[in-house]
Amino acid sequence: QVQLVESGGGLVQAGGSLRLSCAASGRTSKSIVMGWFRQTPGTERSFVAKITWSGTGTAYADSVKGRFTISRDNTKNTIYLQMNSLKPEDTAVYYCAATFSGWSSEASEYAYWGQGTQVTVSS
Repeated sequence: QVQLVESGGGLVQAGGSLRLSCAASGRTSKSIVMGWFRQTPGTERSFVAKITWSGTGTAYADSVKGRFTISRDNTKNTIYLQMNSLKPEDTAVYYCAATFSGWSSEASEYAYWGQGTQVTVSS
């Protein structure tokens, strides 16, 4: 089992920045891939970014490339999502997730999820 706890959401004006954190505990290993997804009411969870255990492999959804940065600190078993130049359309509940099923961007491949943190971007 892997336990994930997110923090760092909130309300910000368009153009502003927020940093989300996700602390992992339990059965973490070098084969784990961790990611961020987001969800708005009435929609499916959509991929935002992902990162390998080493941190050398990252990938982003086209909608956030150049604005968001995913990183990790393995000494703290924590990943981060630095979100810059935020837009109202970034408003969503953001979820941290983990998988041992390889380099996937599909929410269905992630077995472990945090509780979610709300990000609201006002115009």
